[in-house]
Amino acid sequence: MRMTLAAPAYVPQIRLYQRWLQQNRGLAFDDYQALWQWSVSDLSAFWQSIWDYFDLQSPTPHSAVLAHNVMPGADWFPGAQCNYAQQVWRHVDAAEAAGMPAIVSLNESGQRREIGWAALRRQVAALALQLQAQGLREGDRVAAYLPNIPEAIIAFLATASLGAVWSICAPDMGTAAVLDRFRQIEPTALITVDGVVYGGRALDRRGVLAELRAALPSLRQVIVHQQLYPDDVLVDAASFAATTARDDAEVRAFTPRWLPYSHPVWIVYSSGTTGLPKPIVHGHGGSIMVGLVLNALHNDAGPSYAANSWGDRFHWYSSTGWVMWNAQVATLMNGTTACIFDGSPAGGRVDPATGKSQPDWSTLWRFAADTGVRFFGAGAAFYTGCMKAGLDLSTCGDLSRVRALGSTGSPLSPEVQAWGTAQFEALSAPLKDSGRTPVPSVAAPVWWDNISGGTDFAGAFIGGNRELPQTPGVMQCRLLGCAVEAFDAQGEPVIGEVGELVCTQPLPSMPLYFWGDRDNARYLASYFDSYAPGHGRHGGSGPVWRHGDWLKIDADGGCTIYGRSDATLNRHGLRMGTSELYRAVEALPEVVDSMVVDIENLGRESYMPLFVVLQPGMPLDDGLRNRIHAAIRMALSPRFVPDEILVVPEIPRTLTGKKQELPIKKLLLGQPLAKVLNPDTMANAGCLGWYEAFAAARLKAVAA
Repeated sequence: MRMTLAAPAYVPQIRLYQRWLQQNRGLAFDDYQALWQWSVSDLSAFWQSIWDYFDLQSPTPHSAVLAHNVMPGADWFPGAQCNYAQQVWRHVDAAEAAGMPAIVSLNESGQRREIGWAALRRQVAALALQLQAQGLREGDRVAAYLPNIPEAIIAFLATASLGAVWSICAPDMGTAAVLDRFRQIEPTALITVDGVVYGGRALDRRGVLAELRAALPSLRQVIVHQQLYPDDVLVDAASFAATTARDDAEVRAFTPRWLPYSHPVWIVYSSGTTGLPKPIVHGHGGSIMVGLVLNALHNDAGPSYAANSWGDRFHWYSSTGWVMWNAQVATLMNGTTACIFDGSPAGGRVDPATGKSQPDWSTLWRFAADTGVRFFGAGAAFYTGCMKAGLDLSTCGDLSRVRALGSTGSPLSPEVQAWGTAQFEALSAPLKDSGRTPVPSVAAPVWWDNISGGTDFAGAFIGGNRELPQTPGVMQCRLLGCAVEAFDAQGEPVIGEVGELVCTQPLPSMPLYFWGDRDNARYLASYFDSYAPGHGRHGGSGPVWRHGDWLKIDADGGCTIYGRSDATLNRHGLRMGTSELYRAVEALPEVVDSMVVDIENLGRESYMPLFVVLQPGMPLDDGLRNRIHAAIRMALSPRFVPDEILVVPEIPRTLTGKKQELPIKKLLLGQPLAKVLNPDTMANAGCLGWYEAFAAARLKAVAA
């Protein structure tokens, strides 16, 4: 039986920061809105306060906080040095002395591991020395093909400690999608797994590994984590386990290198609607600071060894292909224990009679109960699945330590949030009756921390504040330092109306650049081609960041996201460009043309139809439907299998040949045809009648 921790009333992390501001800066604010306003109007004072509050270290001083206030190209903390891994190391001694683990992991096979902070440091050092001995240099790219296991975190920290640049793809991504990413960055090292277990099935990835090695001529070394086939020795590849088992004087003496503040730390990928995925480069310093603000101040995750945080353990279910993996790793920078799960969030039981996976929505909850998770995060679709499955959380173990539920990936409906709150109210009733409460100063049984951000800047624009009121379906606030507005069609900020989500001031974690992007042409086109300089009440001398989401900001600062305003596909948190799906589908000889849209209606499950034009006389039978599904699974991921395939006479295109994805998406969301596009700009306006009729029929069916 778990003992109750006797401790003073809990003080949220953001209140501790506000107390520090008053004591050390003489700054006091009447409410959060006033604090936020200061954070986005005096960027230098705010970000210097973050540097000082978290006691960030540098062997050399910075000459300014923000030398150039412009997007893109803001010059943050010139002269300062840092290292992501060095920031993690700062917690090793205190956490180790308190007996707190750095990582707690579980996989579908039931293998549970705990890695202490000192053991994490030793394994990272051993791997870093191996990479260095084989010629890895600062700026070299390390590609990883790994699932959400401790080895991925170890490999990332080893890469970062040397000043090399990390990039990871999840093993559920097909070979074509992985190569579309890794070919662009020409990695010199590959760290990979030989197989994974997902949904109760063992998936051999040795064939994919062979394809990756053959298609990436820049590789000079390969390290394999032999997870499923320990007896299969791969030629010209080092063993991950053997490498990280090293423990000698050189390992113990290893320390991460000090690097310039904006030295690249990782390359992540955000897919546009055309072309290859965008290889986005982020820097060490910006990733450190924005990660600390998000996880400590807004997610309320404290050091696991601090009395006020009572052994904080943070879990956010994610694949390594989603930026929430980066956010999970970032909790280590604040001394929080990372609790990670590798496998299907809906369980991994396979019915021996049918060979099909049987969903078990209790899997992650039982993991949280077994590991004492305090912050439990997942995609909004996961919570919807739990509700629809009729899951009773009281059957999932002792969840009394869970004090926060995080959600992202798509809008969380009020009904689902109310379901989760009711579940925890029922769980907390026996505790109240016995006088035992997990967080004495917090009246609500659980706090919903709904966030919205992006791979693009490896952070969140909108999120939570434990001390603010909660309204189901509404995110509590704009994050500190994030000058977020909703712009109307004229580029003016609006309150209480849906508009384009923009950011009018730079953030330290905005991309340094896109890898291989000459003159920043693709970077500028991705975020800065919609609004001229100076828009927004906060001014700014450069362009305004357009994020690609529909946003409504209420008078009290609460925010509601209404889905993507562009044509990028966002399925359960994993984003892909439509072009990647087209490449897979249109490679089939039966498919002449195709178009896909992802419809996100607040409060409903997303709906992703695929429209196809087939060869004359070709029927859409089960065989072709299955081949289309298989092509998408192989090239992208099973997450992008469409909800419905519809045969259409033509795909609507502009005069320049571009598919009209966004207008059709708006049509399916209920906007009239006359407002979503101009037929004079189209090459085949005659086909619009079919889509208009389909949209009307679907909207009628949904309303019923």
